[in-house]
Amino acid sequence: MAPPSGKRVWKAPFTISKMEVKDVRFPTSKGKHGSDAMHKDPDYSAAYVVLHAEGTELKGHGFTFTLGQGTDIVTTAVRGLEQFVVGRRLENIYNAFGAYWRELTSHSQLRWIGPEKGVIHLATAAVINALWDFWAKIEGKPVWELLSCMSPEEIVSLIDFRYLTDTITPEEAVELLRSKWSDEEARKKRSEFVPLGPCSILSSLLSSSRCLEALKAGFTRFKVKVGQNVEDDRRRCAAIRDIIGYDKPLMTDANQVWDVKEAITHMAQLAEYKPLFIEEPTSPDDIHAHLTIRKALSAYGIKVATGEQCCNRVMFKQFLEARAFDVCQIDSCRIGGVNEILSVILMAGKFGVPVCPHAGGVGLCELVQHLAMFDFVAVSGTLENRFIEFVDHLHEHFLDPVNITNGHYIAPTLPGYSAEMKPQSLDDYEYGKGCMWTTQQ
Repeated sequence: MAPPSGKRVWKAPFTISKMEVKDVRFPTSKGKHGSDAMHKDPDYSAAYVVLHAEGTELKGHGFTFTLGQGTDIVTTAVRGLEQFVVGRRLENIYNAFGAYWRELTSHSQLRWIGPEKGVIHLATAAVINALWDFWAKIEGKPVWELLSCMSPEEIVSLIDFRYLTDTITPEEAVELLRSKWSDEEARKKRSEFVPLGPCSILSSLLSSSRCLEALKAGFTRFKVKVGQNVEDDRRRCAAIRDIIGYDKPLMTDANQVWDVKEAITHMAQLAEYKPLFIEEPTSPDDIHAHLTIRKALSAYGIKVATGEQCCNRVMFKQFLEARAFDVCQIDSCRIGGVNEILSVILMAGKFGVPVCPHAGGVGLCELVQHLAMFDFVAVSGTLENRFIEFVDHLHEHFLDPVNITNGHYIAPTLPGYSAEMKPQSLDDYEYGKGCMWTTQQ
């Protein structure tokens, strides 16, 4: 189905001349940073893309997030997409971005090893994220503002609606967005409020000392990893509640470790600590299982959140149609970049399900803040029941790192997608080449 007409023509008269691809890894496994019930020793990593174009000194930077081994496979997949990138005029991409996204994900041979999922889709995210960084730099705006200034028709033209029209059509999406444009004064007030940012949460294996530090820093929402041992989980939940009290939300995250009955039994034993939700209680692909868990845990007042590893917009569609989760979590790198994430935000808006982005890792906070702020300004218009995850980790490697003040994200002001790493960090942490790896071998 063709998107509605009425979009402007964007001028970016530059041709992509080169695509650099780097395997960038940070040895976080040494300190068990980011470890959880399922992932014991992650090395936070990125398949990193830099786009060069003739006629401009600007560059587009983007990446997809990985956990160490396997990044070499993703970078190979990214190089497989080079045929769709190098030699293309940027204005031709941006003026038909939805169609371009479909082309990128529809190669008759490449899609066989991942039709909108898996390694090809991770590679797609890296390329698409770099293109958005490039576009925003050309326009001189941060990505959230670039998106928020678009008309409903322009936003909808960015999305490939194939497989979605039984749930939301382009026309419905335009009307959903137009309803937020109908009161220009309210929209203006929302955009002015964005620099205060949505609330964030602190995610980690929280210790008492870290809880106290977070409270002093203004954090009001907390998340704790669970899933290994119920007695240990009870002990830590009790300790955290003793510090933060029961007036602040406490969330739990099992990182997919349980079967359905385990999830229900385990969380029932944590119910007295009033967890707001359990995140990823079981396989991220099992929509029916999430629905079963959601129904069972509703008796305890515990919600279900997932989406961090939901692999494409079609699965999000099914989660939303089935009412299988209470909280929709998006990841800036798991599905095919900004274009596909827009479709998820719009579907969640139609169903009235709050979008609370997953972040952490390396660079995920930097990217996802743009998506949450767009959702606030142009789609939901509210911060109620919405927040962005935050982990204070590896931000020092970015030229435009997140700015957290009093437990809130501060909206980025620099042009781009906040994706660009410092040149020294790229050199030092390039796997197999950088000094942070060669000196360890």
